[in-house]
Amino acid sequence: MIEELKTFAEELVKSLCTEPDLVKVKDFKDEEENPIFEIMISEDDMGKVIGKNGKTIKAIRTLIQVAAFNKGVKRVKINVDSF
Repeated sequence: MIEELKTFAEELVKSLCTEPDLVKVKDFKDEEENPIFEIMISEDDMGKVIGKNGKTIKAIRTLIQVAAFNKGVKRVKINVDSF
């Protein structure tokens, strides 16, 4: 279930990036066992993924949260960082 969400998140972000081969998604758990996805992207793609006033990343988080909820996961945290 978490692997499916991780794959969904990766494909979603890759579709926005000019360097999709550099997109990496790692999953962790917080203290309450909720999944945390750490999405690593190229610094050049950061603006595309964040979007104007953060609208794109907010939409990405919403889509991933809806997919998680449909799979029975109540909360997912998503962090985006560049390298």
